[in-house]
Amino acid sequence: MKIRKRMALSLALTLAAGLFAGCAGSTENTGNTGNAGTEPGAGEKQAAEGKVVKLKMWGGVPAEAGPQAVVDAWNAEHPDIQVEYERFVNDDAGNMKLDTALTTGQGADLYVNYTLPRLKKRIDGGLALDLSQFSDYNIDERMGPDAKLWQVDGKYYGMPTKKNMTFVWLNKNALDEAGLPIPPLDWTWSDLREYAKKLNKDKMWGLVRHDAVFMSQFDSALASVGVTKADGTSNLDHPLMKEGFQIWHDMMFVDKTTPQFGEQITSKMPVDTMFLKGEAAMLNAGEFIFRNANNLTDYPRDFKIAFAAAPRISASQTDAKYPGGLGDVISINPKSPNTEAAWEFLKWYADGGMLPLASGGRIPSSNAVNSDDAINLLLKGVEDLYDIDSLKNVVFGEFPTFVDSLPQQVVDFRKEQYEKYFLQQTDVDSALADMVKKHNEFMKQNK
Repeated sequence: MKIRKRMALSLALTLAAGLFAGCAGSTENTGNTGNAGTEPGAGEKQAAEGKVVKLKMWGGVPAEAGPQAVVDAWNAEHPDIQVEYERFVNDDAGNMKLDTALTTGQGADLYVNYTLPRLKKRIDGGLALDLSQFSDYNIDERMGPDAKLWQVDGKYYGMPTKKNMTFVWLNKNALDEAGLPIPPLDWTWSDLREYAKKLNKDKMWGLVRHDAVFMSQFDSALASVGVTKADGTSNLDHPLMKEGFQIWHDMMFVDKTTPQFGEQITSKMPVDTMFLKGEAAMLNAGEFIFRNANNLTDYPRDFKIAFAAAPRISASQTDAKYPGGLGDVISINPKSPNTEAAWEFLKWYADGGMLPLASGGRIPSSNAVNSDDAINLLLKGVEDLYDIDSLKNVVFGEFPTFVDSLPQQVVDFRKEQYEKYFLQQTDVDSALADMVKKHNEFMKQNK
């Protein structure tokens, strides 16, 4: 009850602060001059005439995991602007469905981007509004320095709203039985492989990986060594790439401590469910698993969960950067007739309105939100089922981070090649050589 009262007070104060900021005309987000003199759209004229403005927000989180509570809270306080939530699955098919809605104007006023390449593709297609036209909110001040990783050509076309992190979930009971400590922050993929060998047993995989993070460690390495070499050619065949692919391949086919790639993809293996059922000792994923890990009704468990940082590919990898930073970047569709209303909702959402999502692991990144409230919501009722020290060190730790920035076309043809390797259709050297060839061709065509 106290948490609910604090949350309601926080939301009320946040809304009051947003209204005051709107009246005062505070600092802007990119240094541009704002949108003085802009003609109101159809939605704004509708609002001025006393009619209800309707917005639709698309996101990848199931409505019952927080988004519905968010829009219900907004709708109760804003009878003149009503928001409806539309869920899309964050995969290729789901994103295509969203892009179609954005392009054709099928009711998509705001939407969540989960990767920078997809956001850039939408910007190129004219599907993301340049937020520099709004001068009453400073994204850099609210979200901190990691927000700039989401700028494109020095501008924000979406607002990052949550703290992001990719890490390794650990079955603490399994670790204890194997006599293994929680791994140090600077462990490597070779260490991960050895842990998987010692934890693997009948009816329990040593490691499973969520497909959303398949390339996270490789992108981490590229963030350190560079996507291109000094001569401007592709660096997708850097020795770290080969080392990482080889270790993962050997874990599948030599050690047999992690599922084979083809089996996982074709069966749509529910790796998070497998981990929570005790069928895997380690899970490489992100904070989005909390919404299931905290749901003891559908995913009952009696083991404690600990956390380890995402391992580096090799000890030779210096200046290591970690998959994370900020995420859930919400854009406004420029085709929407209600961009001003969408902006009002977005500010409210970022500065506390999104708190109902915290119980599922989506921690607000705005400094207008009390982080203790978010943590309390995240752990409410399940405190005893987590190793709190490792959670604070990893999930709430401070790490040098990066945001994936490879163009979507590069992401796609790289995927084609590593899939061939993990399906045993080619060897690692040939796969890397094809990646480099296609990457070099792509860069020549897009100079």
